[in-house]
Amino acid sequence: MSPSPTVPTSVEYVRAADVKVIAALGDSLTHWRIWNLSKCHHTGKNISDQIRNMIDTFKSYPGLNFEEDWKVVTMLIGMNDICDYCKDKTLFSPDSFIHYMTEALDMMMKEIPRTMVNVVQILPMRPLREVQRPTPGCQLQKRFCSCLVQPEENSTELKELVEINAQFQRRLERLLHGERFFKKDFAVVLQPYLENAGAPRLPDGTIDLSFFTADCFHFTVKGHEELAKGLWNNVPACRRERNNKDIFRANTTHLPSKGASLHLHQAPS
Repeated sequence: MSPSPTVPTSVEYVRAADVKVIAALGDSLTHWRIWNLSKCHHTGKNISDQIRNMIDTFKSYPGLNFEEDWKVVTMLIGMNDICDYCKDKTLFSPDSFIHYMTEALDMMMKEIPRTMVNVVQILPMRPLREVQRPTPGCQLQKRFCSCLVQPEENSTELKELVEINAQFQRRLERLLHGERFFKKDFAVVLQPYLENAGAPRLPDGTIDLSFFTADCFHFTVKGHEELAKGLWNNVPACRRERNNKDIFRANTTHLPSKGASLHLHQAPS
């Protein structure tokens, strides 16, 4: 992949090779291997703090032209809000999450020039209940995500949490639909490839535990490789072509065509 003949001034014509900075924001499930500013246990209310830290880092980083260099930021956050929902149904509600996300994206759009933001859709959390090992480490799941793990199957509490999870997804999609976070040198795109993700399984139907760390909650390198492939495959795609199928089933890497732009114009469908 080659860069554009001249540095693009519009986000609509940026190629992958034009990007000088790649950064990641979010919670402990965000584990991109480039410039990672995500934090363990962070929820939606913490994302603006991460962005402020990112802006300060960008401005002070040697060799980075803050005004002229194109940047790509990937955000994956919201799972910890769902994990803690039963502890404070106001603080960790869909309303609060969308408020903090709106505040954070407004900050980026106002303060960071030449930036493309991938917001990764929140994954369905219920399949994580099936990730179990008879080990002490797996008991940490109850601490990381007690609101998901501890309710009895078919309980009112679990049904409520599953619906809250779906509301987070729907509200995030509604927030990012259309032109709300788009201007000439800035765009936010919802990447839906985790929307319908199930638990990775072996041919016999049991959970493939090689995708999960000893705590039965976070992804191993193998798991993060699948997340990275899902993002890579979606970034060059037009909105109507972005994949929201289960990424843990036959997820192969696709190469964009030569000279292809990143298609970050979030035009209404």
